[in-house]
Amino acid sequence: MGVVVLQGSSGLSMETQLAFRSPTPPLRQTAVQRLRAEQLVRNPPFAMLLLLCLALVAASALATPAPGAAGHRRRGTEAPNVVLVASDSFDGRLTYQPGSHVVKLPFISFMKAHGTAFLNAYTNSPICCPSRAAMWSGLFTHITESWNNFKGLDANYTTWMDVMEKHGYQTQKFGKLDYTSGHHSISNRVEAWTRDVAFLLRQEGRPMVNLIPSKTKVRVMEKDWQNTDKAINWLKEEAVHYDKPFVLYLGLNLPHPYPSPSSGENFGSSTFHTSLYWLEKVSHDAIKIPKWLPLSEMHPVDYYSSYTKNCTGKFTEKEIKNIRAFYYAMCAETDAMLGEIILALRQLDLFQKTIVIYTSDHGEMAMEHRQFYKMSMYEASTHVPLLMMGPGIKANLQVLNVVSLVDIYPTMLDIAGIPVPQNLSGHSLLPLASELSENGHSLKDLHPPWILSEFHGCNVNASTYMLRVDQWKYIAYSDGASVPPQLFDLSLDPDELTNIATKFPEITYSLDQKLRSIINYPKVSASVHQYNKEQFIMWKQSVGQNYSNVIANLRWHQEWLKKPRKYENAIQRWLKTHTALVTVL
Repeated sequence: MGVVVLQGSSGLSMETQLAFRSPTPPLRQTAVQRLRAEQLVRNPPFAMLLLLCLALVAASALATPAPGAAGHRRRGTEAPNVVLVASDSFDGRLTYQPGSHVVKLPFISFMKAHGTAFLNAYTNSPICCPSRAAMWSGLFTHITESWNNFKGLDANYTTWMDVMEKHGYQTQKFGKLDYTSGHHSISNRVEAWTRDVAFLLRQEGRPMVNLIPSKTKVRVMEKDWQNTDKAINWLKEEAVHYDKPFVLYLGLNLPHPYPSPSSGENFGSSTFHTSLYWLEKVSHDAIKIPKWLPLSEMHPVDYYSSYTKNCTGKFTEKEIKNIRAFYYAMCAETDAMLGEIILALRQLDLFQKTIVIYTSDHGEMAMEHRQFYKMSMYEASTHVPLLMMGPGIKANLQVLNVVSLVDIYPTMLDIAGIPVPQNLSGHSLLPLASELSENGHSLKDLHPPWILSEFHGCNVNASTYMLRVDQWKYIAYSDGASVPPQLFDLSLDPDELTNIATKFPEITYSLDQKLRSIINYPKVSASVHQYNKEQFIMWKQSVGQNYSNVIANLRWHQEWLKKPRKYENAIQRWLKTHTALVTVL
């Protein structure tokens, strides 16, 4: 693993970039005129305006003094501001080639050109709440026991933002947080708790698209735009006046699929929704139609996931391409909100003293492996974007080391010059994003050569553990014996279609031993089984005599209502097995 330094990737012609570097106003004005000419033939007026503003940001970034020999921030120097923008469901592979050719993401491209991009960044749990719990705590999922979207951190848990506030930072949060317990729907909780029950029920609506036929409709996800506006207003009205550094968090829901109609086949959050304005940012010819294994050849856990996500039926190539195109368009809208924050920092003269970080809680399958949503260890679901730029951060740097979201916590403290606790699962990313990456030092000592991801929630009928190291991705399930593992060589099989676990037993064994040295996954799986039963029993008691009616009308209602007694009996049999530590109703 290592780093790659790229030049000239800002999207501007070399002549324009050179003009922007000029210290004389006439030449800089010429650069603005040149940019306008370059973009007039390629972009609609609104996009041209954004790119014009982006060029002004580029001028500022190019004028920023280069950081000194860095690594950890020197004590005694002025601590920078920090802005963290975290979206939902953004496939990290879109931040580099060839995925970056599918959709125009000008502000992510800008961050790549003027900052550091981590090309192999992963979620620690591919679902919203547990992933965010890892990011805010700096600890692996099994340590915080953030098992599903209902079970995250305690409300009073000390996060990196709390620590930064105690050390003098002004702090503010806007938008989606979703790292504490007690949220999400009853259906989502019950589906996770009953995943070990011997039944197979579709829990989601069939994925679909919905288009706003307007080439001028920019603010499609209005709630995200409102939160972006709130963040910008806070920067303008409060942050700009502070005499000490600030940290701002903005959480976006996009590009997560939208809720679908509450009845009929499309029940669930399975709608990919956008406008023509954003759809025009997508290069339809570059959209890849993913290969699928026949249903009979799918891994048993993958089949369960596809079935419960209502994806085992027939899909035309047009349907698949539309779903992927609409998803990419939703990513473009996400990029624009990130851009609004960057532009606001520039306009308020905060840009040169603020570190900006962009990431996501997980990716989106977008019909790869016959699935949508996340809840999978495949690349589309686990690979996330992670980009940093600002004072002390190396520009034009692409880091190949595997990193993950637990690294956010120590990185935030390191940026602020705060001692990093030794008990964290993550490691600061600052050494990888600094001049240290270029001067011959070994990168192996800067970050472990592996990452861990685990999943214990709905739409997957076994606790799942993923170890990513070198070119290998090893996936183990449950107790390590009852469900076959998977092994992929991503250098030869980036689409993860050929499980080579039995072909290379020595490698499989070695990676399994490494995984067990990090986490006793059979023991963790047993704990999750126990938790699921206990929580289900408590919920069943809470609904009392209404239990049969309530459970029949959750997201799986269409199939449940065909044979309600059969499915209730299956749950009762599940509750009566392995009951040494639980009281069965």
